[in-house]
Amino acid sequence: MTALLSVSDKTGIVELAKELNALGVKLLSTGGTAKLLADSGLPVTEVADHTGFPEMLDGRVKTLHPKVHGGLLARRDLPEHMAALQQHDIQTIDILCVNLYPFEATVAKEGCTLADAIENIDIGGPAMVRSAAKNWKDVAVLTDASQYAQVVQDLKAVGKVSLATKFALSVAAFNRIAQYDGAISDYLSSITFDEASVDATPERVLFPGQSNGMFVKLQDLRYGENSHQQAAWYRDLYPTPGCIVTGEQLQGKELSYNNIADADAAWECVKQFDEPACVIVKHANPCGVAIGADPAEAYSKAFKTDPTSAFGGIIALNRTLDKAAAELIVKQFVEVLMAPDFTEEALEVFKPKTNVRLMKIALPAGTARVANSIEAKRVGGGLLLQTADNHELQREDMKMVTTLQPTEQQVQDMLFAWKVAQFVKSNAIVFCKDGMTMGVGAGQMSRLDSARIASIKAEAAGLSLEGTVVASDAFFPFRDGLDVVIDHGATCVIQPGGSMRDQEVIDAANERGVAMVFSGVRHFRH
Repeated sequence: MTALLSVSDKTGIVELAKELNALGVKLLSTGGTAKLLADSGLPVTEVADHTGFPEMLDGRVKTLHPKVHGGLLARRDLPEHMAALQQHDIQTIDILCVNLYPFEATVAKEGCTLADAIENIDIGGPAMVRSAAKNWKDVAVLTDASQYAQVVQDLKAVGKVSLATKFALSVAAFNRIAQYDGAISDYLSSITFDEASVDATPERVLFPGQSNGMFVKLQDLRYGENSHQQAAWYRDLYPTPGCIVTGEQLQGKELSYNNIADADAAWECVKQFDEPACVIVKHANPCGVAIGADPAEAYSKAFKTDPTSAFGGIIALNRTLDKAAAELIVKQFVEVLMAPDFTEEALEVFKPKTNVRLMKIALPAGTARVANSIEAKRVGGGLLLQTADNHELQREDMKMVTTLQPTEQQVQDMLFAWKVAQFVKSNAIVFCKDGMTMGVGAGQMSRLDSARIASIKAEAAGLSLEGTVVASDAFFPFRDGLDVVIDHGATCVIQPGGSMRDQEVIDAANERGVAMVFSGVRHFRH
């Protein structure tokens, strides 16, 4: 049995080679890998000695040879293949261990030149991997150090690598090649080429000429948005830390398609707050959001916004769930409860609630507030891509446009309300006061209807809207929408501005004696 080992990432390669050597496997290798194995006292044959052809062109040609590819591609069950090998003195290669030139890591470095990128496009490695993966019944192809242990285990147990293991390795190999080629395509098709860029850092466009998104399946789901639809959950190849796909389910039933979608909305919203915060989501819309001194207070305030909608909702906290908060939340029917961590006492509180899904999602220091830098939406036969809506309004960005200026408390509540409005489906109207949502109107075709619904919900929850601030995700095209929120008790409004009738709306605010601020940006969420 012969193994060819040629790796850029040498993690675990010496240990693998020692195990293979102990099992009587002949070792072939190239360049730096061969030197490392020889320096470790292992008997290793250089590929150049094996092929009888020297490595050339600065290493660009070393494994592109019939004695390598013939040894990988020959089918052992076809006599004519084996006869051809014998005729041309080609030995079979039974194990291939290759990981590729670090193209992705190279182009991720600041200042990477086009020449550096091109030089890190592997040719021989992918060719060998494809050959071995195609001939998977006869060749075990390893493309990642995490696979080494299984191969050694199989060899020790039965003297060969099992078919099941070899097929799984082949699938992983073709996946890796697809990922590698996709990264190359993404990079090269993003370059604005001119001759001066050949040996310099090239100018790149945000959206490449071809998009090659890579996703890895986490699990099949019971069904999709509705029971007659099929569904599965995938993650990015390299997910951002602190997003939902990095979470760990500690308890409860399997997550459903709708659970995941709603949980993501809640989690991304709660991440926006520096203070202890709670977000309750129902059907992708926040129905209660609040900040507090601790998780218990934040939850209590958020729940008061709309107790009816909170029933069967998704709850997200941006602080560790402790016993005090757990004892409050356990009283309501909750589908999913998320937090960066859970105390042992909190877990004990929920232990009898075996169906409640508890999700632990770490929030590393410095985690971006938005999970994805680029967002995608499928349309018929195509895809829309856009940068994420990660604009964070700063106090200095707020433009005071009315005679009456907001108080300091109103400014704080406007900043709070604006964060919430970003996560409410348009048209969005959000009434807030003292770090708590008081009424949320979402997803209506008319901004007037969203405002009325928000007030109806506040009334149903027994909350007064007197003295509240209101955030509108887009401008008021006429004064009528402003009049509705003032009629229900708002004394301060934040909106993007930008309407041809802005002055009419400003005059109405002055007439009604309320403060109004322009944010300069809108937050449509469709």
